[in-house]
Parts: sequence; C-alpha cells; structure tokens
Amino acid sequence: MDKLSRDILEILREDSRLTAKQVAAAAGVAEEEAKKRIRAMEESGVIVKYTAITNAEELEEESVEALIEVKVTPQRGHGFDKIAREIAAHAEVQNLYLMSGGYDLAVIVRGKSLRDVARFVSEKISTYDTVISTATHFILKKYKIEGADMTGKGDGGARLSVQA
Repeated sequence: MDKLSRDILEILREDSRLTAKQVAAAAGVAEEEAKKRIRAMEESGVIVKYTAITNAEELEEESVEALIEVKVTPQRGHGFDKIAREIAAHAEVQNLYLMSGGYDLAVIVRGKSLRDVARFVSEKISTYDTVISTATHFILKKYKIEGADMTGKGDGGARLSVQA
C-alpha cells in the first residue's frame, strides 16, 4: 500500500463520515482519485466496515459486556483458526483476538444481563472440546474506545496525581 492510500485510510479512521470530496481535500488529491482508492481498499478487504462508536451510558442501554479469556488446545492443521471461527460465529461475540500470554483467545461478548453472559460462557464457549479453561471479566466502564474519549471530559489522557 502506498503513502496516499495510507493517508486516505488514516483520514477515514479519524472520521468515516467524511465524503469523498472531503477526504480528497484532506489528502490533497482529486475527488475521483480518492474515490478510486477508497473503492479499491473496500474491494480488497482493507476497509472491512464503517461503524459508529456509541456511548452506552448516554443511551442508557441495558446491556453487559465482558472480556472472556479462553485457553484452547490448538488443532492439528488448523492451529487456533478453526475454534476461533466457531466462536466468532456466535451473535454475542463482538470481537475476538488471538493473544500471547496465559490465554490464547480474548473474546469480547455482549449480552442483556450478567446471567446472559454467564450462560453464554457455560453453555457455548466451555462446551467446545478444545476449550481448556475460561476467565470472564465484566466491563464496568469504558473510558476510551478506538481512540475516542468516552468520559466527555476530553482531558487528553492527562494522568491524575496519586499524592495526598
């Protein structure tokens, strides 16, 4: 990927609502060139999805999110990919990552309640033959998502003093 495509991608990462004309102006190219680059990145799978980041607290949504660490036995010929695809197929799964460290997979899930998430772990995730163990961590509050400050304070990440 060349510098122009990377620049356009960074502009869209910052604000995917921009029109092709606005992206072109920010990148310093013709609108048709920006459209061509964006279309090519969409078709090649570099750009997978455009989405909105929402603040659940402001929406007063009744949902629960959790990070589930999953330790699995890799499968011959598939490694972690097969079990990851199976877990990712569940509607509750929002994000799934292969990790280094004590657990192999990090799974972010969303449910209507603590009980829904617990049921998902016990009835779905833990039933796979290759799953050795899980550890569930409920997300209590989000401070930053995809680089966006969710506190509304916009303090730029300034550290608080810990001195009395």
